[in-house]
Amino acid sequence: MHIKFPYVVFLFLCGFSLYAQNPIVPNQGLNDPHIHVFNDTAYVYASHDKSITNDKFIMEDWWIWSSPDLVNWTKRSILHPKDTYIGKDYSRCWATDATYNNGKYYWYFSEGNEQTGVVVGDSPVGPWKDPLGKPLLTSDLTPTHEYDMSIFEDKGEHYIFFGVWDYYVAKLNDDMISLAEKPKKIIINNPRGPYNRDGKDNDMPTDDKPFVHKYNGKYYLSWGCFYAMSDNLYGPYDYVDTIIKESSFAEGYDSPTWPNGFLQGRHGSFFEWHNQSYFVYCDISQTGNRYFRDAFISYVHYKDNGEMATIRVDGIGVGQYDANNGSIEAEDYFKAKNVDKTENVMGGFSINAKVTNGFVTYPNIQNLNKKSTIEFEFLSQTDTEIEVREGDKNGKLLVTCKFDSNKTKAFKTKSFNTEALYNGQTISLVFKSSAIGNLKINRFKFK
Repeated sequence: MHIKFPYVVFLFLCGFSLYAQNPIVPNQGLNDPHIHVFNDTAYVYASHDKSITNDKFIMEDWWIWSSPDLVNWTKRSILHPKDTYIGKDYSRCWATDATYNNGKYYWYFSEGNEQTGVVVGDSPVGPWKDPLGKPLLTSDLTPTHEYDMSIFEDKGEHYIFFGVWDYYVAKLNDDMISLAEKPKKIIINNPRGPYNRDGKDNDMPTDDKPFVHKYNGKYYLSWGCFYAMSDNLYGPYDYVDTIIKESSFAEGYDSPTWPNGFLQGRHGSFFEWHNQSYFVYCDISQTGNRYFRDAFISYVHYKDNGEMATIRVDGIGVGQYDANNGSIEAEDYFKAKNVDKTENVMGGFSINAKVTNGFVTYPNIQNLNKKSTIEFEFLSQTDTEIEVREGDKNGKLLVTCKFDSNKTKAFKTKSFNTEALYNGQTISLVFKSSAIGNLKINRFKFK
């Protein structure tokens, strides 16, 4: 069995803390990940494949890990099935999700592929109590299976999505442990899935693991890397595309994969933090075993028409950068304020500021100690200016970059000398008044 962990660096048994990228928590079997940000900390609520030697799905508990930066992860909580209404050891602890309401945190879990339960706690990591002592979603509730749920909040109301092949949605009562309505079936026009690539398989048209998120007024219903869009939470939804394609993969991350190809098994969720969007999802390229999955994170960028662009699947992941790995795409920031991402003529995305001192931040840039120059690829309608600062927008000034007006409408490059670069440094780009509405930055590199 081929096992490869390209970004494992530390394992601390005391507190069980890991520093890693993709996989975010390597060699632990963390999968079916849902990330939520509570109090400026990211929490991943996940299933757990027991062992690298698994020859079937053996999942005996549910996990919570947390991170301040999507790079450093610490194990925080374990939910055992015997501490829920299940009341005994159990090996089919499937997908899970969590939310917050009225001062309490609610963690929902799948009893195999049949039912859904819920526990409640006073913090994002518990301790947890089963308030019902029975399933929230019972196996006879709808014609589908009541598992692999996701929770979505919209305009102060919470909704639960669940099912396989056919998906259902129901509003939750304010107590978060009862349904406010009978579940409604979601219509998806022209669906596709890992077993239904040509649209002709009416028995398995989609997959399990539905998830809903919202962006710019549109609702996105996803099942793995497949997704559909709607103007209405309840649908109908129109199938759009997959966000993973053959072009997504860096070398060493395209195989091995699932029996039905690299689009299968990408269970996960979409989330936003610091004005950046992400997809966290299952991967087996580094374990070689479909029954011992890892969790990866990739940046998500939205086209002008609302569709999601193809993501990148690699070992660098998010929240850190490698100055020896070519250019850093400007849209792949970790934090931004008053800065937009827009499609550009290069077929990718650029950033531009909306107000003076709008900024973007790129933390944990490795291999900077021998660099002395920063080169930008940019498009400038007039003479414009930005500042490169260490840390945040108020940090030490490293260099002021002045860009000449470019009348050709094509991206140009320009280099600037800088000092005081070091490994692991955080860099912020701060847009000055002349850049507002006039400057687009496509990417940059250190030399």
